[in-house]
Amino acid sequence: MINNIIFLDANTINPNEIDLGIFSNFGNFAYYERTQVNQIIERAKDANIVLTNKTVLNSDTLAQLPKLKYIGVTATGYNCVDIPAAKALGITVCNVAGYSTMSVAQQTMAMILAFTNRLAEHESLADWAAQPDFCYYKNPIIELSGKTLGLVGFGEIAQKVAQMAETFGLKILFYKTSPMANPPYGATQVDFETLLRESDYLSLHCPLTANNQHLIQASTLALMKPTAILINTARGPLVHEADLKVALDTGNIAGAYLDVLSVEPPTANHILAGTRNLKISPHIAWASVEARKRLVDIVYANITNYLAGTPTNVIA
Repeated sequence: MINNIIFLDANTINPNEIDLGIFSNFGNFAYYERTQVNQIIERAKDANIVLTNKTVLNSDTLAQLPKLKYIGVTATGYNCVDIPAAKALGITVCNVAGYSTMSVAQQTMAMILAFTNRLAEHESLADWAAQPDFCYYKNPIIELSGKTLGLVGFGEIAQKVAQMAETFGLKILFYKTSPMANPPYGATQVDFETLLRESDYLSLHCPLTANNQHLIQASTLALMKPTAILINTARGPLVHEADLKVALDTGNIAGAYLDVLSVEPPTANHILAGTRNLKISPHIAWASVEARKRLVDIVYANITNYLAGTPTNVIA
């Protein structure tokens, strides 16, 4: 049988930088930069293999794709696919995990450094030329050594952050719901309230669940140091954005750097627009060239294993 493979939203990978031609090894392959809801059926009607990152495949859509046998989610999160419906229809769903660990950890440290070394605020030659002294400071320059980094979650990414942070001399605390014996990198497990109260930098590295949505909100922000910095490279809804705005604008905490928001892309009049001491990056922590190449390699391996009858990274 000749396989027909369709990638519905390849722009998430950026095919101008990442070669997707390897998928032609499986059969007929085509990709679209983006696919609107009303285009899915027409584009995927003859496909037995569909790749998607954010294009939603709900039960109604899946029911109209009788040839579809395999969905490759080109991400770790798989909420774009109705998993119960896929199972009922006998469609195998596989995701990709672990491809972006180094990339996300690197950006986490870069976000922290944005509030300590303040390079972006001091990079103007014109501003320097206008000063009477050999150097000047728009903001205090802070050493990380001796400060406390708090990690919410202590999985693969958080542990890589801890490894990097240890070299800066940071004291590392972490919170996770189950006890951990002999944590690496000198990290200490603490309860959530202790983590909030003691962290100079609080970084979120946990999945989004029904129990932790708005984990960071008014009552938890109130426990943090007024000098604390919040970092979120995990999931937008972990943070109650209206409460964060109040905390930043009133000086309850000193700053925040978010790579994720509750709705992406945000509207131009997003509630966080113009918030004091807030920095935002457009969900790029995962997206180094190396991480995206690694992701494509794992997607390719998932399909190879599925066709061989030994599927890997199976969700459904």
